[in-house]
Amino acid sequence: MACLGRIGGFAGLLGLLLAGYASAQAPAAPNPAARPAPAPDPAFEAARLAFEALPEAERKALQDALVWTGDYNSTVVGTFGRRTYDALLAWAKRSGATGTEIPDAKGRRAILAAGEAARNAARFIVKPDPVSGIVLGVPERLLPKRTTQAGGTRWQSADGRITLDTKSFAPGETDLDAIFARITAPLSERKVTYKLKRPDFLVVTAETPTGKSYIRYAAGSEGIRGFTFGYDKALAADTDRIVIAVANSFMPFPGAEPVAAPTAKAPPPVLPPVATRASPSATGLAVGSGRILTAAAALETCPNPRIGGGAARIAVRDPARNLALLEAASAAKGAAPPMRTGPTAPGDPLVALGAEASGTVTVAPASAGEGARVFAPLQPGAGGAPVLDRSGALVGLVARFPAAARLIAGVAPPTSYALVPAEAVTAFLAENGVSPAPSPAAKAAPGSLGAVAATLSGAVVAIECPR
Repeated sequence: MACLGRIGGFAGLLGLLLAGYASAQAPAAPNPAARPAPAPDPAFEAARLAFEALPEAERKALQDALVWTGDYNSTVVGTFGRRTYDALLAWAKRSGATGTEIPDAKGRRAILAAGEAARNAARFIVKPDPVSGIVLGVPERLLPKRTTQAGGTRWQSADGRITLDTKSFAPGETDLDAIFARITAPLSERKVTYKLKRPDFLVVTAETPTGKSYIRYAAGSEGIRGFTFGYDKALAADTDRIVIAVANSFMPFPGAEPVAAPTAKAPPPVLPPVATRASPSATGLAVGSGRILTAAAALETCPNPRIGGGAARIAVRDPARNLALLEAASAAKGAAPPMRTGPTAPGDPLVALGAEASGTVTVAPASAGEGARVFAPLQPGAGGAPVLDRSGALVGLVARFPAAARLIAGVAPPTSYALVPAEAVTAFLAENGVSPAPSPAAKAAPGSLGAVAATLSGAVVAIECPR
């Protein structure tokens, strides 16, 4: 039971709530004393009729796919409600639609394909856990480490920052009251953010400054079974949706009779907004004391950029080359990296470096595309991000990151982006008195992602645009 109080060795855990037994889509019971209900929304009603005309299997599949695209954060039950409507409209808008109609057959096929691609990327497999008897989905790519423990199984990420534990208790070994008391007991720095207990199930979420947890148990004739999902809070933007998917797949007693549908009086689940990653508006590269290079397109709607908490000034803007040079007293010091002098071939391994608002740098494996393009899983704010070959030479800067990029499970999938090529960067810097470092030896052995990223340690910065 130690895992119930402290999951995966985290100093603290924050909860994401998904109380699956209470339907998120159920309408509230009428209250005669309440004010008259507002007039029906014609667009919502039309969408409801269209959605409810679909087979139940397709309705559930669409909701599940929208969990994976990051548009839906509720239970997969196949009924229509405001969350389903908003999720469908969010998808349609991102796909270029301008009306309020839900996606047609072609659009629904696209949603299902995107959901499947995201599930496959996580290698999310719903299967029985032979130790606990539970059936649930496990993102095996995210959690490659698997160990057996008393009454269940532990899946864990390679770095130990994400842990999924299953647990079972034989009949009479314990009860939900005892488990509930233990996992909601006050602990230093831990705050229980939600708790719900019914005769046959419980859900508890908690938080501390460094982590999140979601705990769910169910009671039946075969005992008590459940799971705990704990993860580092810094990973929430990418992991919250995985927790929703795992919770939706949870079957504590797969061979038992199905649980009766909740009544109208059952409380709906409380779902906090899914966390989003704080992203800068652009990425810059320090090329001298207080001088930052970036793509000019990344600053089109940024008249007052800030770097490192201080104001920055756009000193030079070259729209023809799509390059800009900023000056900021608070910016990092750096020197222009060596420039690649020869072309890349499609498929050549590259490295893309992006900046986070927190000051950290993301390192993304990439590959060269046709012409001046790069194929990489970049994140919002990657406009201006430097792209290097495996010798550490600059291949170019990401020319532009789309304003309405599509994220799947919180992450941008690998996509082709245009580059401002190294030749244009070299000419622009020369005109502004900046000389790049000498090119590396032609026969230098290719470096690892970390080794290449280290060559620009401290030189990649976030550019923010306060509104």
